Amino acid sequence: MSEAQLLVGPFNRVEGDLEIRLDVAGGRVRAAWVNSPLFRGFERMLLGKGAMDALTITPRICGICSISQSAAAARALAEAAGVVPAPEGEKVAALLHMVENQADHMTHFNLFFMPDFAREVYAGRRWHARAVARFMAMKGSALHGAIEARARLLHIVGLLGGKWPHTLAIQPGGVTRAPSLRDKLRMQASLRAFRAYLEAEMFGAPLEDFIAIDSVAGLEAWGRGDLALFAEIAADLDLAGMGRGSGRYLSYGAYPTAAGFVFGRGIWAGGAAGALDPALIAEDLSHAWMLGEAAHPEAGQTLPDEAMRDPGYSWCKAPRLAGLGYETGALARQVVDGHPLARALAGEGGVRARIVGRLLEIARTQVLMEELLAGIDPAARFMADWAAPVDGTGAGLVEAARGALGHWCRIEGGRIAAWQIIAPTTWNFSPRDAGGVPGPLEAALVGAEVRPGEDTPIAVQHIVRSFDPCMVCTVH
Repeated sequence: MSEAQLLVGPFNRVEGDLEIRLDVAGGRVRAAWVNSPLFRGFERMLLGKGAMDALTITPRICGICSISQSAAAARALAEAAGVVPAPEGEKVAALLHMVENQADHMTHFNLFFMPDFAREVYAGRRWHARAVARFMAMKGSALHGAIEARARLLHIVGLLGGKWPHTLAIQPGGVTRAPSLRDKLRMQASLRAFRAYLEAEMFGAPLEDFIAIDSVAGLEAWGRGDLALFAEIAADLDLAGMGRGSGRYLSYGAYPTAAGFVFGRGIWAGGAAGALDPALIAEDLSHAWMLGEAAHPEAGQTLPDEAMRDPGYSWCKAPRLAGLGYETGALARQVVDGHPLARALAGEGGVRARIVGRLLEIARTQVLMEELLAGIDPAARFMADWAAPVDGTGAGLVEAARGALGHWCRIEGGRIAAWQIIAPTTWNFSPRDAGGVPGPLEAALVGAEVRPGEDTPIAVQHIVRSFDPCMVCTVH
């Protein structure tokens, strides 16, 4: 049995720096160690700044999910200030956030994930020529349509937020701009155009028909749009069995409004739903280049170990819930929310499940955005009376496209005394914990095929991209 070690990275089509060390035996990954090699220090930059500066600084952690960061920061500051956002403002903030996540999912499928199947390594497969025609980088017909549709969708952010990324529209008390009836009509037109794109190209049928699928058999029989090509590829390459996770999923609950979460909060483990208790979260530092002890983020610190001592091998901390690692993301949200197709895929938990979870969320989010926008009253108040916190603590728990995003803050004398962030990729790409238990991606990579001569195994790339990592968000 041949044995070897591979150092893989950087990865193309991954936001930020990523490095993975693979222990390979018999043509399969035996163990993996995932490294986030870039320390950024945003949590340290925030210390001593005015409380409201967080709304300007934290969105700049990432240019892809800046609204997610803004929403989390605003929620944390609202809790610290004892403010309840205006209900109509919550609706607009939720719509802004949904648009960003929707654009992110669609971009991932068309520009980040599917182009891998246009590679020469798959030449000769019955679907390869179609994958090249639709998804080849810079040339595929799907890419041009996706980029145009994404741009039209993001017009909504321009109307509500003034700009994207890094809008300051979301505040602790609500949003800064009350949309007019004319704005509402323009946004409805944008959503109709985006639905038309989805139904014509991605799904090839009304969204409600796809949302109604409740089994894997129904998914496999779909046969329409780009989803059909993905399903054919997934069956041929056994993407269902590739990169299987632990079956534990976590969601903070997506898009909070006065009526509750649009997608519910909770966990899924051992084939059963459960309540989420954020008090049970702790960040393990045993294999991170960080100083200190494991702690809940309310009490945590960001103290980089500049000596980069063993057994550390990543700047990423290892978040755990009640001592266990959890996968987070679109699949997790749909599983926790209880959609039957997502629940059917939960045990499978591999590359196919993650991608279908994302596609399912695209379809469901489109319908829910239409309903949310229809219910916005332009005559209502969109901002509650509020003042910046002087002393207090708060947590902002939201759902970015890639999963659970949490901000925890402590404000003293109007200044930031502590600010800790756990991003979705911090959960999914964490290193081992003190018990030696691998993080979700590290565990999912075990068993991945490594073909002779591969220095960046294609199976490893599929698994990595199924999680849709954002490494710049991972280490702050």
